[in-house]
Amino acid sequence: MPVSQNYCDYVLEQLAGLGKIVARRMFGGMGLYHKDVFFAVLDDDRLYFKVDDDSRPDYLSAGMHPFQPTRDGPASRTYYRVPDMVVEDEKGLQEWARKAITAAKKKPRGKRQ
Repeated sequence: MPVSQNYCDYVLEQLAGLGKIVARRMFGGMGLYHKDVFFAVLDDDRLYFKVDDDSRPDYLSAGMHPFQPTRDGPASRTYYRVPDMVVEDEKGLQEWARKAITAAKKKPRGKRQ
């Protein structure tokens, strides 16, 4: 199911305190960008934020699962679903979004040999 415009508008409204957030269609869902930094995915009227080793425990402790773009495909380890109670809390959502933006700005580590 694609992302509804109502859900997208609601999330953008909740995130308005962060400045301009741009939503762009991608693969049936939407990507959210803050100053050209891709930090979130909207899919099936669910919000997923970019995570890193510092923020992933917040999602796991809330019982959230990683984004799975296709039913039978592998799950992402870099985007996790945001709990509904966080999405509904404007200030809380903005705090989680700040962490996602920070995670998205980090350069991936190279493989160690």
